[in-house]
Amino acid sequence: MALPRLTRALVREGRAGGGVLLPTPAQLDLPERVVQFGTGAFLRGFVEFFVDEANRNGSFGGRIVAVGSTGSGRDARINDQDGLYTLVARGVVAGERREERRVVASLRRALSAQSEWDEVLALARSADIRLVVSNTTEVGITLDEGDDPTASPPRSFPAKLARFLAERARAFGGDARGALVVIPCELIESNGDRLREIVLEQARRAWPDGAVADWIERRVTFCNTLVDRIVPGAPSAEDAAALRDALGYEDEMLTTAETYRLFAIERPKTAAGAAALEALGLTRADAGIVVADDIAPYRERKVRLLNGTHTIMVPLALLHGCETVREAVEHEDIGRFVRRVLLDEIAPSTEAPGVEEFARDVLDRFANPSIRHALIDITLQGTMKMRVRIVPLIERYVARGGRAPASLAFGFAAYLLFMRGEIQDARRRDGERVPADDQGEKVRALWAAHADDSDATLARLVAAACGDESLWGTDLHRANGFVAAVTDNLTRMVRDGVPAALEAHLTEVAV
Repeated sequence: MALPRLTRALVREGRAGGGVLLPTPAQLDLPERVVQFGTGAFLRGFVEFFVDEANRNGSFGGRIVAVGSTGSGRDARINDQDGLYTLVARGVVAGERREERRVVASLRRALSAQSEWDEVLALARSADIRLVVSNTTEVGITLDEGDDPTASPPRSFPAKLARFLAERARAFGGDARGALVVIPCELIESNGDRLREIVLEQARRAWPDGAVADWIERRVTFCNTLVDRIVPGAPSAEDAAALRDALGYEDEMLTTAETYRLFAIERPKTAAGAAALEALGLTRADAGIVVADDIAPYRERKVRLLNGTHTIMVPLALLHGCETVREAVEHEDIGRFVRRVLLDEIAPSTEAPGVEEFARDVLDRFANPSIRHALIDITLQGTMKMRVRIVPLIERYVARGGRAPASLAFGFAAYLLFMRGEIQDARRRDGERVPADDQGEKVRALWAAHADDSDATLARLVAAACGDESLWGTDLHRANGFVAAVTDNLTRMVRDGVPAALEAHLTEVAV
C-alpha cells in the first residue's frame, strides 16, 4: 500500500506515527518573515530547526522562503511538500543515545532565482520580511568583479543580495519598517562584515548616486556568526526505509543531523543593530544559540578542530577506500592518523579556551553511530576549505616549533593525490554525484601538465602547487620543511600505495 506524502493536509489530520513531533496548526499559518539564500541540507538541519523551535515557543512567529540558485531541483521538492520535512536528530548526550523526530514547519516555500527572480524581488518589498539568512559555502561570500547586480538574476550571492536590498530601499525609503537583519552562515571569519563590505561595493558600482549604499548602511544590520552542527542530510536507503515505515508517510526531504548544535552570533556593535537583533526574538529560541560580544573563540575551536580535521582527513580516507566519517575514525590506521593530527598538531596550534575538551568532543561526534556523514560530501569546494581551515594551522605550527607539521603535510599530500581526479572520474562514470571544487581545477590542471609519476616530476608538481599564492593566500615554501615533507609523502603514496605510505607515516611519527 502506497504511503501518503508529507503535506499540510497530512499534518493537520495528525496522520503520522513513529513518535514524530508535529507542528501546531498555528505554525502552519505564520507569515513569511525570513528570506533564505540556499536550500541545502545544512540549512534544513540548522537555521530551519532554530526558527521552528522559536515558532514553537512563541519567540519568533514567522516562516522562511528559500531561494535556490544551483539548479538542484530542491526548490520543487520543497514546494511539493508545502515546505514540510522531517528532521531526525541523533547523538550521544551524557553517555546516552538520544533521538528526536520532528516535522519542521518553519520553511514555507522555495523560489528559483533563475526562473522566479521577480518573485524574489517582490519579497524585498514586503514589510513582513525582517531577516535574511544564507549558506552558500565559503566561495559564496566573494566579490565577483564581472557580476552585474542589475541582472535578472545576478550571478553571485552578494550581487543578488545587493539587488534585493536595492529593491527594498526603493520600496521603503526612510520608513523604518524596511530595516533588516542579515545573518550569514558561511564558514569564513567575520562573515557578516565581509558580506556587508562586498554588498556595499556592488551597490556603489551599480547605483553610483550612493542612495542604495547609504540606505544599506543605515537600515541593514549584518551579523558575524559561527555555525556548528553536522548535518549529513539524506539517510541511507535502509535507514530511510525504516523511518518511512515508522512515520507512515513519504518524505523526499527527510533530513538527519546530530543532536549537538551551536549558533554563535556576534552582538552588533551599534546600539541600533543590537536592538534589531534582539527584537527578532530568534536568539531566545534554543540553548544552542549564543549571542556574545566576541565569537572568535567559538569560531577558532570549531573551524580548526572540527572542520579542519574533516578537511585534512577526507582525501586520505577516500583514497583508502572509506566512505563515511565514522568508518574513517574507526579504521585502525586512519583513526590513528585522525587522533594524531587533531590532538598533536591542530589542537596545539589553536588558541582558544577549552580546546582539549572540545577535541575529545569532536572525536565523539565523528564516531556518532547514528550519523552517516559521507566523506565525498565534505569535498564540496574542498580546495577553498583547505585554504581557509588548514593553511593557517600549518603557518602557526611552523611559527611555534620552527618545523613543518608532519601529519598535516601527509594529509596535504593525500589532498594533492586525490585532486588527480581518479576517484571523481570513477564516480562520474558510475553516474554518482561529484561535489564542485572550483579552485581545485587549478590543482587538477597541474596533474595534466605533469604527465609521468617520476620522483622529479612529482617534486615539480608539489613545488608548483604549494607555491601558488592564488590558491592558498601565501607561498607554502615559506613554511620551513613543509614542501619537502609533502613531496616525500606524495612520492611514497604514488610509489608504494596510500595504505603502505600511511602505515610508514604513523610509524615515523610515533618514534
